[in-house]
Amino acid sequence: MPTSRADVATEHASRYLQQLCKHWSHKFPVEFDPRHGAIQLSIGRTVMDADDHALHIALAADDEASLDRLETVVADHIKRFAFREELSFDWQKAA
Repeated sequence: MPTSRADVATEHASRYLQQLCKHWSHKFPVEFDPRHGAIQLSIGRTVMDADDHALHIALAADDEASLDRLETVVADHIKRFAFREELSFDWQKAA
């Protein structure tokens, strides 16, 4: 199962984690609190952890194409929530 990770520098990590989880909770199985969230999307699983300086995101999918799509979908949604700041997603695929 292909995986990737990104550590996104932001002081608003908890806010974005909760917004994304609430946004998708109507369509997908979601569990979250202010510091940890997990979303089971149809194309893969997203797990997030928030601290005071970053949002740590781990993704897993059945294949590389689904993982690439999941990276794009997650980053695009978070960027929309974070329209007041420029976020950088440097996805690191597991070896």
